[in-house]
Amino acid sequence: MRRALYLAHAELLHVVRDRATLMQVLLVPLIQILILANAATFEIRETSLWIVDLDRTSASRALVNRFAASGHFDIVGTTPSLEAANDSLLRGDTTLALVIPDNFEAQLVRTRRSEVELVVNAEKGAAAGIVQSYAATILGTYAAELAGPAPPAPRIDIRHRNRYNATLNYRHYMVPGILVALVTIIGTLLTAQNIAREKEFGTLEQLNVTPITRGQFIAGKLVPFWGLGLVELALGLTLGVLVFGIPVRGSVPLLFGVAALYLLVALGIGLWISTIVDTQQQAMFVVFFIVNIYLLMSGLFTPIDSMEPWAQVLTQLNPVRHFVAISRAILVKGAGLADILQPLSILALFAVVVLTSAVLQYRKRAA
Repeated sequence: MRRALYLAHAELLHVVRDRATLMQVLLVPLIQILILANAATFEIRETSLWIVDLDRTSASRALVNRFAASGHFDIVGTTPSLEAANDSLLRGDTTLALVIPDNFEAQLVRTRRSEVELVVNAEKGAAAGIVQSYAATILGTYAAELAGPAPPAPRIDIRHRNRYNATLNYRHYMVPGILVALVTIIGTLLTAQNIAREKEFGTLEQLNVTPITRGQFIAGKLVPFWGLGLVELALGLTLGVLVFGIPVRGSVPLLFGVAALYLLVALGIGLWISTIVDTQQQAMFVVFFIVNIYLLMSGLFTPIDSMEPWAQVLTQLNPVRHFVAISRAILVKGAGLADILQPLSILALFAVVVLTSAVLQYRKRAA
């Protein structure tokens, strides 16, 4: 055990003295949090809007004012020419074009009904659907205002409440997941690179002929990065609370306990990768490939419920998915141990399987 601690201490000194590695461990992830927490959001504001007002009446101007005052749209052009709006959509300068017909107010006065046309740039995928829903809400509100007070009638009174994230602040949803992504990258990439560097420099063979056992070698290599992963989580969580106001409704010790278990999975994956590569560059490519799949199928950026049924089943094999769910449950919902027992059990199983297979694979390659 003492030999493993000596090796872990030497490894930690190497990380501290290497400025590039130290920045990779501490500074780069914090910068990523600051950037990704603002960039990774489905909330859309100041969407480019082109107005084609063929009516030019008080009713049409009132409708345009509703769009301008909503905070979701930025009017970049107003012209009676539909061709100009189409050209702007084609160039990608405009996301939405609002076309108001020339009989808009007259139809409202005569029949209390009228039509407008929304032309959405669907090239932007999910953003197009969100923008369309914003516009539909504004049109619905304006139509209700024009209809005036309705006579009382028997109705069902529906009241909704946003539980856990009452303000619908998207950062409160994203930052707990981004913390998991950063811990995953640190734990997997640095472990794979570290042992691959030993191979590349030829020091792995030298360590194998010393009295240190393979178990002590693996422990000495993994323990420093296990501790650095927890430090990274602490720094990221502190930054999230101070800068973005992330709620911490659950137990912080429980979160770090789950993170300690999850890091065994991430470190085991890094160790396994190091057994199948010979250089640090190869390790980076393999980690990049695996981590990309993990993040895209974790529910971090895309809801798992929106995936194909076979993909939803496949995500059960993704440890990142389970830690993202646990992180959000603890921080945002205040979940306790009993509430996260199922994903926690899956992570524990992953830790046993991944570490065991990585150690066996390492023995096979190092023998």
